Amino acid sequence: MATPSVTAAGVDKLPGDVAPSKDSWRARWRAFRTRTIARPGFQRWAAGFPLTRRIVRANTKALFDLCAGFVYSQTLFACVRLDLFRLLADGPLAPEALAARVGLAPDRALRLLKAAAALDLLARLPDGRFALADLGAALIGNPSVSAMIEHHALLYADLADPVALLRGEGPTNLSGYWAYAEAARGDPASAEPVAAYGELMGASQALIAGDILDAYPLRDHRRILDVGGGEGAFLKAAARHAPGLGLMLFDLPAVAARAATRFAEADLSARAKTFGGAFPDDPLPPGADVVTLVRVVHDHDDAKVRALLRAAHAALPTGGTLLIAEPMAGTPGAEAMADAYFGFYLLAMGTGRCRTAAELTELLTEAGFGGVREIQTRRPLLTQLLVSTRLDTRECK
Repeated sequence: MATPSVTAAGVDKLPGDVAPSKDSWRARWRAFRTRTIARPGFQRWAAGFPLTRRIVRANTKALFDLCAGFVYSQTLFACVRLDLFRLLADGPLAPEALAARVGLAPDRALRLLKAAAALDLLARLPDGRFALADLGAALIGNPSVSAMIEHHALLYADLADPVALLRGEGPTNLSGYWAYAEAARGDPASAEPVAAYGELMGASQALIAGDILDAYPLRDHRRILDVGGGEGAFLKAAARHAPGLGLMLFDLPAVAARAATRFAEADLSARAKTFGGAFPDDPLPPGADVVTLVRVVHDHDDAKVRALLRAAHAALPTGGTLLIAEPMAGTPGAEAMADAYFGFYLLAMGTGRCRTAAELTELLTEAGFGGVREIQTRRPLLTQLLVSTRLDTRECK
């Protein structure tokens, strides 16, 4: 019979016993901690105990903010819809003056103004007037953010019943909005159905174009092909950064037609060429030494992303560069953006997901790209960059 031995912890241990793993201890500790925190008696005690009181109050606020988050976002939406920030751009105004300008009853206007001040969008001055706070002022300089806030009315409608959304019960407002693609595949002359889409994407790309170009200047490249480039917002920014760069844009036919008009308006017709088509049905045009995918990959499921990356590989010369720019899962500090916000947005849209840099690297390698490197941007919450090199087909085998 085996004889027990006494361990350093004073616990009998039979020969052959396996020491508890760290993971099992962590699981037991987490279970104990969860049971303890869940007890109402402990919560009351912790709320009054000096060493835990601050933590409890912070957690209470965090939980309330999650409950009230929709109200906060709708407060911002109301400010944008009423153009409140622009009205205050020239200086503070009294509540009565603002009420008259936005067409609200004075008491209702004051309610909105106080709510906006509580969210640090506005500041209430000692004399009772309201002025822009830093967050409100930032929106003045970023009209693209306001366009996205307006657009979110569709998402909020889809999230009215999030369980129904998760179960896939019925069509969503966002999937209906993104049905522009069917209209855009047809006659370029029928571009009007995609006007709202083009304006929104232009606003979205303008918001991050500077960050991308600061992190990865394009001056060393000869010609760029922007796939899914919308109406050319990113390429127009690239043209300013790199005056010698040739411009190529590929998007659905009706969208590409609108892009050609935008390039003409910006006196870029001599430098810019537009191509109408749809991947994976149509090949990408050759001739560029760098292909950019700006907020494109996360809109699609893996099968379509694989086809897109193979098309980019076919369009580039050996040694050519592929640049992916989009919000990525796993970015420190941006977890809520990737997994919560984009998780539900793309679910309502009906396709796509945010991927980690490692997942994208795997897809790039599979498509024949190598030397993948991640480049930090000024605002990684909004976009991160992956740069890769097109390998020779023989190197991929």
